[in-house]
Amino acid sequence: MILNIADTFELLFDKNNTVAYKALQELQKESEETDCVYPYMDRLSEMLDSDNSYIRTRGLALIAYNAKWDKDYKIDEIIDNYLKHITDIKPITARQCIKLLPIIAKYKPELRNDVFSALHQANVYIYDDSMQPLVYKDIQKALKEIQEL
Repeated sequence: MILNIADTFELLFDKNNTVAYKALQELQKESEETDCVYPYMDRLSEMLDSDNSYIRTRGLALIAYNAKWDKDYKIDEIIDNYLKHITDIKPITARQCIKLLPIIAKYKPELRNDVFSALHQANVYIYDDSMQPLVYKDIQKALKEIQEL
């Protein structure tokens, strides 16, 4: 099956989260192998500002998965907005963002210091007591992974 990137990309916004998640998985897989999703970086950046946390999370994931193709420094331009999601209003989105940061740090070494300081400055106390240790642990793991790069 040949993936139609344009059609699959539109499915990221599907009201049915199962459909949208399947599209995300297909686009992530494609992004690991080719740069065919990279032309959508501007739209992915816009997704970071969505009111829908699922859409924000999908945008975060695909931006990270396209870091290795980022010859136009698009991630450099939006890194501050990306890093804001380390403390996203939704802890699930924050956790996904944090877990993706080592991928960006790997392919965008010039952004490692930005990522590092954002992780160090993150305030996990904005979350409920049940989520704080999880987010904190994610941050520690991401910092360790980035240090080992």
